[in-house]
Amino acid sequence: MTNDMKEVKRELASLRKQIRYHNNRYYNEDNPEISDYEYDQLMLRLKEIEKAYPELITKNSPTQLVGGKAMRTAGVLVKHDVPMLSLADVFSRAEIDAFVAELQQELAAPEFVVEEKIDGLSLALRYRDGELERAITRGDGIVQGEDVTANARVIADVRQHLADKLPYLEIRGEVYMEKAAFDRVNERQELLGLRPFANPRNCAAGTLRQLDSRITKERGLSLFVFNLQKAEGRTFATHTEAYDYMHSQGIKTIQGYRVCHTADEVWAAIEAIGERRGSLPYDIDGAVVKLNSLSDREKLGATSKVPRWAIAYKYPPEEKETVVRAIELSVGRTGRITPTAVFDPIRLCGTSVERATLHNQDFIDALDVRVGDTVRVYKSGEIIPKIKEVVKEKRPSGTVPFCIGDRCPVCGAPAVRMEDTADIKCQNPSCPAQLENHLLNFVSRGAMDIKGFGEAAVHALIEKGYLQSIADIYHLREHRDALLAEGIVGKEKNTDKLLAAIEASKENAPERLVTGFGIPGIGRAAARELMRNFHSVQALMAADETALLAVRDMGDISARAIVQFFADEENRRQIADMAAQGVRMEAEQAAALDDTLGGKTFVITGTLPTLGRKECAALIEAHGGRVTGSVSKKTDYLVAGEAAGSKLQKAQTLGIPVLDEAGLRALLP
Repeated sequence: MTNDMKEVKRELASLRKQIRYHNNRYYNEDNPEISDYEYDQLMLRLKEIEKAYPELITKNSPTQLVGGKAMRTAGVLVKHDVPMLSLADVFSRAEIDAFVAELQQELAAPEFVVEEKIDGLSLALRYRDGELERAITRGDGIVQGEDVTANARVIADVRQHLADKLPYLEIRGEVYMEKAAFDRVNERQELLGLRPFANPRNCAAGTLRQLDSRITKERGLSLFVFNLQKAEGRTFATHTEAYDYMHSQGIKTIQGYRVCHTADEVWAAIEAIGERRGSLPYDIDGAVVKLNSLSDREKLGATSKVPRWAIAYKYPPEEKETVVRAIELSVGRTGRITPTAVFDPIRLCGTSVERATLHNQDFIDALDVRVGDTVRVYKSGEIIPKIKEVVKEKRPSGTVPFCIGDRCPVCGAPAVRMEDTADIKCQNPSCPAQLENHLLNFVSRGAMDIKGFGEAAVHALIEKGYLQSIADIYHLREHRDALLAEGIVGKEKNTDKLLAAIEASKENAPERLVTGFGIPGIGRAAARELMRNFHSVQALMAADETALLAVRDMGDISARAIVQFFADEENRRQIADMAAQGVRMEAEQAAALDDTLGGKTFVITGTLPTLGRKECAALIEAHGGRVTGSVSKKTDYLVAGEAAGSKLQKAQTLGIPVLDEAGLRALLP
């Protein structure tokens, strides 16, 4: 085998692995890591290689399969009556012209319908004698999907009863979430202290798979129907005729479609959809071009993955030009200086955007971004604004390259570029910006969890001189009268609530205190493991690198960071101060001594009969076990409840023992 062929095979294997991973994140976990555009580029490259080397195409290549797999998340699995295929994606005018020309050669005067491609989750609705019988997700698209009938019934756009009592009718639509409904859900998530959803598509997909239909109803999902799958008792000649029939039955179908006869008309319709894309109340990720004639569709048929009578044009990431007016520098908790471009507001994907991170000096130098430059901005994954490039031909005279410099923008102390990284950090540990972020980390939900201690309160207390370290938090009660007089935290009720929350936090488990220290690389899980081994903050302070490396999953860098943190005299002074104020420094020995599950790693998934996930994790950790979020070869047990999903499948594939709640309890004394 030549080296060139070896390289081709290596790239093929890498591409297929990446695409399968991202397919699972998108279809099964509803949590994509990359944008549609980035995914499409991976798939395009795979298709290019397979076209050049057809002998390397395998039946399980992502180009030969529908993306998702049916999962037991919301109900039982149901066989498809009609396959729910995906569409072939195209990205250029030339590909649209070729598709139209090919069908014009095969068919007599074909008509094309061009309509919006809604960014949501595909759903088939089955009606028998006019009554909604079942709702099914796409699943694997070929064999079976998930039964989500209970959830579909609470979606306002889903018709429960039809006036026309056809013996059987199956239609296919897209469940989606309007932007306003998505914003309301995320506001509620934040109020409840839960992680917000990344985008409406993720939220809609996760909501449709909820076990509790009340949650589905609360979140306000919507539905557009885009295809007639099957009808008994009535025949239809065209797609648009089927749409007219559905309208007569009160079924909500895709809006604003156009019937076209030429490639020019098709392209004009695609462009028209693209122009109104940003003003729509919901997200679309393309335009669909499909044959209008249903008999012509049947004649052309489908491949194993896609119909031959339809394609999806994918719009490039929406991008616009704007002018950079300033480059601001901010300092994080670790002293890292981050540059951010501030530009004239523009509208992207339905939201106003006026800032984008520039990451570091290397990124600035690579793009040569300067104040006054015209730049092209896009949204990565239609969520995060990013600068794509500088429009050099529009650069005004007199601009100069931007340099972060060697001084902290907040305190003026030296700023140094860290070895082997692009990070530039302020070297002053007392820098006010570092202090503010350090304090916010300390009071956060993942650390000491002091309710009512928001960013505004921290900023004001630093500004007025009440907080110069984390230890000062526990002296605030001494300044109650002054705080009330100055109204820094609020009126008497709010001030007393905050002081009470601070007092209550003294009883927190010391793992929370260690997390709040903000030692690089030491999060909640690592802090918990450290306390299991050393039982007190004082013992941890006295540990050397050798003792720390004996702790499970502790590496050289983290061990060194811990030693350096406790070697600092200021840090030791603050810890002694907090101990004197009554902040708990010792773990409960009874819990530390119980090592029934010592050395075992667990993953929890699904809904358990009596335990919530946090309760289950606490139970495992109280007996020496460790809980992680993802299944790997290092996982010893998966604790699975109802609607276990992809983690259960992965555990079974890896041969990892699976326990239900009763099985877990059987391991305990």
